[in-house]
Amino acid sequence: MELEQILENLKNELKDINDEHSLNEIKTKYLGKKGSITGLSAKIKDLSIEEKKTFGASLNKLKNEVNDLINGKKQEIEANILNEKLSKESIDITLPAVDLPVGAPSILEKLIEEVEELLISMGYDVIDGPEIELDKYNFEMLNLPKGHPARDAQDTFYVQDEELLLRSQTSPVQIRCMLEAQGKKPVRMICPCKTYRRDDDDATHSHQFMQIEGLLVDENISLSDLKGTFDVIAKHLFGEDSKTRFRPSYYPFTEPSVEMDISCHHCKGKGCSICKNTGWITVAGGGMVHPNVLNNCGYDPKKWSGFAFGFGAERLAMLKYNIDDLRVFYTNDLRESKTFDRKEASL
Repeated sequence: MELEQILENLKNELKDINDEHSLNEIKTKYLGKKGSITGLSAKIKDLSIEEKKTFGASLNKLKNEVNDLINGKKQEIEANILNEKLSKESIDITLPAVDLPVGAPSILEKLIEEVEELLISMGYDVIDGPEIELDKYNFEMLNLPKGHPARDAQDTFYVQDEELLLRSQTSPVQIRCMLEAQGKKPVRMICPCKTYRRDDDDATHSHQFMQIEGLLVDENISLSDLKGTFDVIAKHLFGEDSKTRFRPSYYPFTEPSVEMDISCHHCKGKGCSICKNTGWITVAGGGMVHPNVLNNCGYDPKKWSGFAFGFGAERLAMLKYNIDDLRVFYTNDLRESKTFDRKEASL
């Protein structure tokens, strides 16, 4: 009867409890060290063995019921507090939203995609290759024999002796592509990929950069075909009023070799600080595929000919978007991303 009375008293007291502080006092009153239920536990020692079993089971049942009642009341109080708080709060939808900083699409990536789409429309395939390359493909088959200055360790990242390296150009992809064609069919491909060279990073140089290289091998290909292709690319990227020109140059894997210039889009060829008052800016190199390279890849130079060209993607992007430091392409500064976004929107 005493246990039942305790439970009944607790239920009556809980009816008037509306805050957690009062609830904690009730909990201490019944379940604390000096609480009424704890006090009942002291009586067990005076009972017989049979009485202990019965009384102990009843006491445990009472403790569980008291805990359940108190926890239930606690949840009720917390829910009431939350509902009261929500009823007093309101959201003013006329307030301005928080301006969350976000980035923008990479200008470098957008330029590469733009060049890819243009050349794909002209019948070129986009090809990729391994970044860790064999000396055989990166140098030897490109007509760069042992001892050539381009093999200098200051320029090339060698991985294992001098036979395995991080590719210093995308030209080995051209070699692999021609070897796959087995010298029996035309090749039209571009390779926009990462390349690596030993260099000090600054506003205009990087040890890692993106190169966009193109190759066309077919019958009756001439230097004028390269000039026409280069002219189309320049006008697409820099406007229909862009002019192009070739200047003689030297590359081991092309003969004849040329450097390719575009008229300065900033001053329209009149001369300014960007073009060093020449009216022209060098943006690429290329030429006719060297007969030795064709032979190395199974193409008979008497039947087949071709041209190859290469752009630095960062170089093109810097010119097109008036960016004066290529390091911004590789940082995560959202302020720079916003700058790119504005430049893109203004074009």
